[in-house]
Amino acid sequence: MARAPKDFYEVQKNQRVKSLFLFGVVVVFYFVALGVIALALLLSLGLFLSGGILHQPHFWTRFVAADLIAAGLFGVLHFEDARRNGPGYILKRLQAATPDPSDRYHKQFLDTVDEIRLAAGLPRVNAYVLPSFAVNSLALIEGGRVPVVAVTEGLLADCTRDELEAVVAHELAHIARGDAFYLTLVCSLANLFEKLQEALEPEQEEPQAFGARRGGNRGAGVPPFLFILAVSLSALIMHLLSTLISRERELLADGAAVELCRTPDSLGRAIYKAQVKNSFIGDFSVTYTPLFIVPPDAKDIPDTFFSRLFNSHPPFMKRLAVLAAMAHKKPQDLIDEVRESDKAREQARGVLHSFEEIQKRQLDLFSRSGDAAASGPGRAGAGPTAHPRDGALAAADSTPTSVCSEAAALPPDEARLWLLATPDPQKWEGPFTMAELLCQPRFSLIMMVKNVQEGVMGKAREFPQVRLAMRNVAQNKPIDPARQNLCPRCHIPLAQTFYEGVAVRLCRKCQGKLVDMASIDRIIARREVTFSDDLVAKARAFEDDVLLNPLKKQKLSPATGEGLLCPACGYKMVARPYNYQYFIPVDKCLSCSKIWFDSDELEILQILIEKPGVGPT
Repeated sequence: MARAPKDFYEVQKNQRVKSLFLFGVVVVFYFVALGVIALALLLSLGLFLSGGILHQPHFWTRFVAADLIAAGLFGVLHFEDARRNGPGYILKRLQAATPDPSDRYHKQFLDTVDEIRLAAGLPRVNAYVLPSFAVNSLALIEGGRVPVVAVTEGLLADCTRDELEAVVAHELAHIARGDAFYLTLVCSLANLFEKLQEALEPEQEEPQAFGARRGGNRGAGVPPFLFILAVSLSALIMHLLSTLISRERELLADGAAVELCRTPDSLGRAIYKAQVKNSFIGDFSVTYTPLFIVPPDAKDIPDTFFSRLFNSHPPFMKRLAVLAAMAHKKPQDLIDEVRESDKAREQARGVLHSFEEIQKRQLDLFSRSGDAAASGPGRAGAGPTAHPRDGALAAADSTPTSVCSEAAALPPDEARLWLLATPDPQKWEGPFTMAELLCQPRFSLIMMVKNVQEGVMGKAREFPQVRLAMRNVAQNKPIDPARQNLCPRCHIPLAQTFYEGVAVRLCRKCQGKLVDMASIDRIIARREVTFSDDLVAKARAFEDDVLLNPLKKQKLSPATGEGLLCPACGYKMVARPYNYQYFIPVDKCLSCSKIWFDSDELEILQILIEKPGVGPT
C-alpha cells in the first residue's frame, strides 16, 4: 500500500537528521585536517628540538583529545555560520533581488509562486530574481527556515505562463521533499572553504612577483601547502555530499512537479530552453551547481559511471524522455513545440517605429482629422484613430494639447544666480543654476559662493537655499520640486507608461524615456517588440559612425553635452557609455541611478544587442 506523502512540517523534522549527519561529516573533516596540520608543524619543529616530543608518554592520548576538542569547536562555528549566513551569501553572490511588483513579468512570477505554494501546502515562500539572460532557476532555504525560489530574467522572458508554473512547481517540490534544505546547507558549508582558497591564492603568487623582497618572511612552504590541500579536499567532499541524492532528486522533483501542475510537456519545454540557453550566472561558483534546475557549467552530461559519480544532474535527454513519456510524446515533439512557439512569438511581436515615422504619422492623422471636420458634422465622430503600436507605448503616439497648455503654466527655467569662488580670490566661476552649482567637482558647503541677484557673498552653508538643496540631494529628492518629472529636453511632464513590461517615464513630445538602470537588463532580455526598417537603418548608421569609430564620442542626438537635469532628483546628468561592451553614450544620473534615453536611443541599443548582424559581434 502506497504511503501518504509527508507534509512540510514533517519534512522539517526529518531535516534534523540530515543536519546531524552533515555536522558529523564537518567534525570528522576538521579532526583529520587539523590533526594532519598539527603533526606537520610538530615534525617541522622537531628538527630543531633536542628531545623527541612524539615519544613522550601519553602524547597521543592528549593529542587526539585536543584535536577532537578543536575539531568540535571549529565544526560548531562553521556549521552555525553556514546555517545562518550561508543562504544570504549565496543569494548575494548571485546578485538576487526581490521582484518588482510594478513589473508585469515579476508580478506574474509572484502570482505563480503563490498559486503553486498553496497547491504544495507550503506556508511561506520568498521569491527572488537573478539578473541573468540565462534560463535557469533554483531553490534554497534562507535563515529562519524560509523557503526561497529564484529565477533568472531570461527564464521570465522566454518561458510561457504554463512553463513558468512548471518550473516553480519543480523548485517547490525540492522544498517540500527536503532536498533544498540539504543542498543549501552543503553549499553554505562549502562557502567557507572557497573564501579560504581565495585568501590563500594571492599568498602563493606574491613570492613570484616579490620573491626577492618577501621570500624570507614566508618561512617554510609546508603549512600553506597543507592548507590548500585541505581546502581542495573539502571542496571535493562537499561536492560528493551534494551528489549523494542530486541525480535522483531531479527526476523525483520532475515527477512531483507534474503532480502539482499536470503539464509534463510544459516542464520538458522549460528544461529544454534552460539547456539551450546555458551560461554562468552572477558571481557563479561550481559549488552551487546542484541548486539549479539545469547545471549552469555544462552543456550536457553523459550517462557514464564517472558522470554519475561527479555530476549532480542526470543527463538532459534522459529527463526530457521521461517527461515526454508522461505526456505520451517523444522528446523531439517537445523540441518542435519550442521551435514553433518561438516562431509564433516572433510573428506576434509589435513593431516600434522611429521618431521621424511617429511624427509623420501624427501629421497625417491631424491632416485627415482636419479634412474630416471640414467635410461636415456628420463625419466628425468617425475620424481615424491613432495607429496601434506596442501596447506598452500606445499612449505615446499622440501629443494632447492639454499637455502643452500644462507646460505653459509651469515656472520658467531657474536663473543663473550663483558664483563659485576659485583658488584665485579675485576670480569667480559661473554664474550657475542651483543644480549646476551642486554638481561642480570642487563644490562643498565650506566653499565661498555669491548670489548675484542679492549681492550677498559667504560660505555655501550660510545660504538656506543651498542647505535645502543639499538636503534634498542626500534624500534622493528633487532639488526643485517644481521641476520634478519634467522632460529634460522639452520641460513638459513625463507620462508613466510601460515598455516591455517595465515601468518607464515617457515624454509624449520628443519620445525620450527615463528608465531605472536596474531595469535595462530586463528590457534587453525580453522580446515583445520588433523594429521598423527605419530604426534598423538608424542602428546600422550609428554603428558605422560611432561604434566602429572610437574617436567619435557623440550621442545619437546632437544636443548632448548641455548638462541635462534628472527628472527624478534634479541632479545633473552626465554622458556615459551604456556599458563596456556597447559604447553607446547615454545620459546617466549618478545620484538616483536613472538613464535618460533620447528618442530612438533605447530602441537602437536593443537592435545592436538583439539583431544578428547588427552591432558588435
